[in-house]
Amino acid sequence: MAHPFYENGRIQAGLTPDQFHAEMSKQAEASDTGLDPEAVEKLEFTRLNLRRTERIMRTYKVADDLAEMLRAIDSPQTWMVLTEPWCGDSAQCLPYITAMASLSLNIDLRLILRDENLDLMDNFLTNGSRSIPHLVIFDHDGNELANWGPRPADAQVVFNDAKSAGLEKPGILEKLHLFYGRNRGAALEDEFRFLLKDLLNNTRNRVDEK
Repeated sequence: MAHPFYENGRIQAGLTPDQFHAEMSKQAEASDTGLDPEAVEKLEFTRLNLRRTERIMRTYKVADDLAEMLRAIDSPQTWMVLTEPWCGDSAQCLPYITAMASLSLNIDLRLILRDENLDLMDNFLTNGSRSIPHLVIFDHDGNELANWGPRPADAQVVFNDAKSAGLEKPGILEKLHLFYGRNRGAALEDEFRFLLKDLLNNTRNRVDEK
């Protein structure tokens, strides 16, 4: 059954990668004058995330085997990612996902700002939390095929270990982003290999059943 937000076109009306990058750049250029401490923190994260995003965009090339799997997708899909410019995990994962999606003419990547779409976000909670980034893949009829997020399992282990060690938020984030910087997308690529393998197998099975 098609997802209601797909049927009414809201998912398909999400931002393109270029539009999201423009939105991130716009937010990063904003002044912090008059902002409360939480808003200032988000602004600082957005500025840092813009640099992270652009660095990955300049240097990342999708692995050959993964590129082959992406190009094997032979029917239209919409990849929806719930995200925000201030989200550190998004900055460390979304550029890789964007590069992957760009390799297939059958993938339409759409980015949805979580905080403006909480009713949509609440359909895709992680353990009851509005965690981002969260990817949901739909077929051309709006049926949910797969989902992923908010971070690779290996990164989640780093996060959990740092939290269990009693580190405060800055210390946890330092450990997490150190992992991302050293890993360079390898953990995420491994998870997408499994995701795409299942996706391609399921698609072939549905075709065979017709």
